[in-house]
Amino acid sequence: MSFYEHVRADVLRHGAINNPYLIRFRAGDVTDQELHEFAVEFYSFARFFPRILAAQLVNTEDEAVADELTKVLYSELGDGLVKNRHELLYRNFLRSIGIDIHDAMSTPMRPSTRAYIQGMEELYSSRNHATALGASFGLENMAITMWDHLIPGLTLLKENRHPHMDITYFTFHRQLESGHEKAMEHAMEAVEGTGCSSNVHMSDMEKKDFRLGMNAVLDYLEGFWIGLERKPAGSTQTWTTPVQQLASELRGQPH
Repeated sequence: MSFYEHVRADVLRHGAINNPYLIRFRAGDVTDQELHEFAVEFYSFARFFPRILAAQLVNTEDEAVADELTKVLYSELGDGLVKNRHELLYRNFLRSIGIDIHDAMSTPMRPSTRAYIQGMEELYSSRNHATALGASFGLENMAITMWDHLIPGLTLLKENRHPHMDITYFTFHRQLESGHEKAMEHAMEAVEGTGCSSNVHMSDMEKKDFRLGMNAVLDYLEGFWIGLERKPAGSTQTWTTPVQQLASELRGQPH
């Protein structure tokens, strides 16, 4: 197996997309209160992800990688169509289940959500470019599986309890994800030396740093789901794993 195939397989086995919360959500087994909490907490991702992507883009030295990141960022902003801006689509979802946008924006994030958003920001803007690319790779390659848990659950909730629910944000993302995965595959080709015109290869250290970024962002995401599953609002517990601690140390080092 190539390095790309190995790390992609690691993503698909991770607890970020294999956990009790997503299994329960897929079955529509969530209360209206839990749906409200999910919607508000996930909004932090929808709001801040374009900024996170932009930070990675402006810190990326490899122009081929920057090209692929630009495609993903442009997609997040609607591919030039304002009505398709992803955060706007999410606002439509919130309104459709009776959540006021101001209330959603002003609700303090849970510690696990804050750790996820801040962790992504730090990893994506890391001066260690292999770590930043690993984080982006991890997030884009888990996405289809995540949507394939969320969409069936939301569909059941729409059919059974919330007939006016607008789930376009989620179905639209699902349609786009194969393109995002392909962008990450092309970025990997650029740095791993598997592209037809590439003369570069990732060193063993770069591969280690790549894995670190990938695992760290997935750990943060797993913590996000754990926070929704087990921790009540107002909990002060933070979510830190050994790989995140190592990632924090690495971020302070020059590449």
